[in-house]
This record gives sequence, structure tokens and C-alpha cells, in this order.
Amino acid sequence: MRIEEVFWLYIWLIILANTGVALYGLVMRPKVLKKIACLTIIADTSFLILALIGYRFKYPLTPYIITNWSPDNETLSSFIEKSVDPLPPTLTITAVVINLSITILLVFLSIRLYEIYGTLNVRKIAMLKKSKSVSER
Repeated sequence: MRIEEVFWLYIWLIILANTGVALYGLVMRPKVLKKIACLTIIADTSFLILALIGYRFKYPLTPYIITNWSPDNETLSSFIEKSVDPLPPTLTITAVVINLSITILLVFLSIRLYEIYGTLNVRKIAMLKKSKSVSER
């Protein structure tokens, strides 16, 4: 195995481990803020995957610029070979903004949850809701 293949295998294993730990925290941790943090970790891991999808292995790393107004087929094929697909970075930037707004909304909702129930433990909130609905009957 070449060193590049080992490096990419290592990156994908770290991504898999990161996602596994975040999913474990999302399912097993009872605190709301920990669940929000795990959701953010999962989203950040997906952003890393999008960045890796858009990565190019072709060198040179300098931007390829077409200097003439009517390029020939050779120039265009060279440009296509060396250019980076702009869609993954665009989607990543959009997803980061959406993730930030959703995280702010979830934190705001957890503040309201704490004001209403006095705890951020999901199990205690479920017990409080169950006792409240039983007492209303």
C-alpha cells in the first residue's frame, strides 16, 4: 500500500469513528445539550465528507485560468482535468449556515425547556410530562 492510500484510509476510519461516537451520544445521553452537540458533530463530519468528495488529486495546485476568449479543445480538456468541482464547496457553505441556524434554534428551545421543566434531562422531562398528564385526568 502506498502512503497516500494509508492516509486516506486513516481519514475515512476517523470519519467513521467520529460518526459512531456522535450517534452513540445522540442515542444514549439523556441531556438535551449533549444531544445538540452530537448533532453538530454529525453535521460537521458530513461537511468534511463533502470537502473530501470535492478534493482533486491533480497537480499543480494553482488555479487554472483560461486566458484567451475562444479556447481550443486541448485548453478546455486541460481546464476540465485540473479544475475543481464548485458544487461541493457551495453545498458545504450553505449547509454550514443552515446548521448554525438550526443549532441556535435548538439551543433556544432547550432554554425554554429548562424554564418550563427545570431540567434538561429527557428522561426526567418524560416522567414530568407523564405525571402531569395523569394528574390532569
